[in-house]
Amino acid sequence: MQKLAVKVLLICLCSTAMTHAGDVVTIAGTGEERYFGDGGQAVKAGVSGPFGIAVGPDGALYICEIGNHVIRRVDLKTGLITTVAGTGEPGYAGDGGPATQAKLKEPYEVRFDHDGNMFFVEMMNNLVRRVDAETGFISTVAGTGELSFSGDGEPAIDATLNRPHSITLDNAGNLFICDIGNHRVRRVDAKTGLITTFAGTGEQAPTPDGAPISGTPLNGPRALDFDGKHNLYLALREGNAVYRLDLETSTLHHLAGTGQKGYTGDGGSAINAELSGPKGIALGPNGDVYLADTESHTIRVIRRVSGLIETIVGNGQEGDGPDGDPLHCRLARPHGVFVDATGNVYIGDSSNHKVRFLPAE
Repeated sequence: MQKLAVKVLLICLCSTAMTHAGDVVTIAGTGEERYFGDGGQAVKAGVSGPFGIAVGPDGALYICEIGNHVIRRVDLKTGLITTVAGTGEPGYAGDGGPATQAKLKEPYEVRFDHDGNMFFVEMMNNLVRRVDAETGFISTVAGTGELSFSGDGEPAIDATLNRPHSITLDNAGNLFICDIGNHRVRRVDAKTGLITTFAGTGEQAPTPDGAPISGTPLNGPRALDFDGKHNLYLALREGNAVYRLDLETSTLHHLAGTGQKGYTGDGGSAINAELSGPKGIALGPNGDVYLADTESHTIRVIRRVSGLIETIVGNGQEGDGPDGDPLHCRLARPHGVFVDATGNVYIGDSSNHKVRFLPAE
């Protein structure tokens, strides 16, 4: 059904232009950094600073807009866009009421649990919020709004975070938070609501390969995703590297990046490649790891079987498209990447104020 919906959307978007299989297309945003267009076609709407993106359990695409302080929803069957959280005015208000009447401040990433509840992290409010799937009401699940580090072992709503950037949930509904300003990954237990430090020490230092998760430093934990089994995948922004966190063995394993900032290594081992401030990560259905390599303006992929890295969108130069050939479609500081169950890739092309789409290989 999701695959059919995407095909229908692409037909709608591309009815006036010749496209080919494998072409990049823009599916939301005009490039204008404004808030307009609800109820109309997403490609004619203003989308300001799209960061985290995700396809929800309803098959629609959800977009975090840091410039508009809202979460938008794009129906992939019709191409219509609506707001599902936020008023467009920055702030922190509205808990206990409808999410569409709440104030948000720079939502960075959005995820869903198995019951369809929507979670998103607000970097400038230093917290994580939840929208109930049945009522549409919003609540805070982690963070007080204060910027600092406190609360381990206590209820997550009484703890403090420091510029949290990314979240994911495991199969049990436990919430993991990239608490980047504290150089930690925090975990909120789904049953108790208590928060603990899962990884990182607070020290900004190198991360040794094969080290235990507990007690090992992380240099700028920026983005993470869960593979549905027992692995978390973590991108380090300042560390310019990617690690796999094995939840069964409680160890860290180096997957990509030398630690030096750059854009090199395509076609070779990902461990020997240079990354440039990766700020988004997503797992594909076959286990490939996709990166929004933000400062190189590219989307790169680490192949699960071979361990090789390659660029799949962008050419390393900042720009705006054009849509079409993926390696000639320039991006501008992409922060968001999401891969759906069939392998379609969605891109938060942040500084171009657009969301782009690359069909499955």
